[in-house]
Amino acid sequence: MHSPSKTALNAAELLLEQHQKNVAFTDLPIDIKPKTESDAYAIQSALFNLRKSSLGDIVGYKVALTSEVMQNLLQFPSPFSGPLHGNLIYNDGKILSAKDYGHLCIECEIAAVLKTDLPQRESLYRAIDIADAIDTIAPALEIVDDRRADYDRISQEVLTLIADNAWNAGLVHGKMTDDWRTLDLATLKGTVRINGQLMGEGYGRDVLGHPFNALAWLANKILGQGQTIKAGMTIMTGTMIKTQFVQPGDELTFTIPQLGSVGVHVS
Repeated sequence: MHSPSKTALNAAELLLEQHQKNVAFTDLPIDIKPKTESDAYAIQSALFNLRKSSLGDIVGYKVALTSEVMQNLLQFPSPFSGPLHGNLIYNDGKILSAKDYGHLCIECEIAAVLKTDLPQRESLYRAIDIADAIDTIAPALEIVDDRRADYDRISQEVLTLIADNAWNAGLVHGKMTDDWRTLDLATLKGTVRINGQLMGEGYGRDVLGHPFNALAWLANKILGQGQTIKAGMTIMTGTMIKTQFVQPGDELTFTIPQLGSVGVHVS
């Protein structure tokens, strides 16, 4: 990996400071804000490196904006990605303290763990290639910290959002299963409940038509940036259901009947 430019490092240092001071999310100052997607990922990488001594090294990747409705909301034509820190991977039933986040949000996804590396190659990865490389899958919750972002303005700030580690603040996974190959993942239905009340539902096909289409996009994106994807890494498919905003006292549970449930308690 190349060393970050001074501009990327300055931007990453400012984002880190904003997190530490719980400053509301907003566009970076004009002299250091990302002008291109490539700039945004350079800042994201620098921010990850600044935080990895405390949050842990890379253990996988997330993908965001895998649905047309979210791409329209942010006026951004494709998904985007972010790395996962090892110390932010939690088991089912995790208690999340709302005060540890600027503004806590939860997304309902499928997590997949790879049994083989995904090496660089000439041709693009397809969903079928991804399926061959996956060991286990589970229902999972992405912890998102939008830091009280102004959603009326977010479409103008999406490159800074990418730079801010695509808002990832962790992952909670349910019980992993290796018995998934007989399932049609596109037709799996997931439901999310908060305090027992149904809040939303969605299907595997709601992420780019199939969860593995999302993972193929992710693999091609990450490898295209010169990064590596190793066996044992966790890769996230993107949310099947609209983002859920939670408050202290909430119990959130995401269920895919064929795969099980995963939940968090917010304190």
